Amino acid sequence: MIKSRQVKKGGEKMARRPGSPYNGKRYLGNTDKNIVHDLDNEDTDENACQIDEIKHEHIKMFDYHFEARNEGFKDCKYCF
Repeated sequence: MIKSRQVKKGGEKMARRPGSPYNGKRYLGNTDKNIVHDLDNEDTDENACQIDEIKHEHIKMFDYHFEARNEGFKDCKYCF
């Protein structure tokens, strides 16, 4: 069971998403911008992470942060 939730600047609680393409994994790679996001620390401010705006064809999920970094993804400045 995934229990991790963080309250970010926007005040809204965010966490990992259970359905496809997220499948409950913590790290989301945006292949269009080559940025990795930490869904447990997502910043919900209007101009921050904007996870829900990423097209599904540009999403690559990772179990571990180092996997995304090894593939050349850079950390999101809002959630890392």
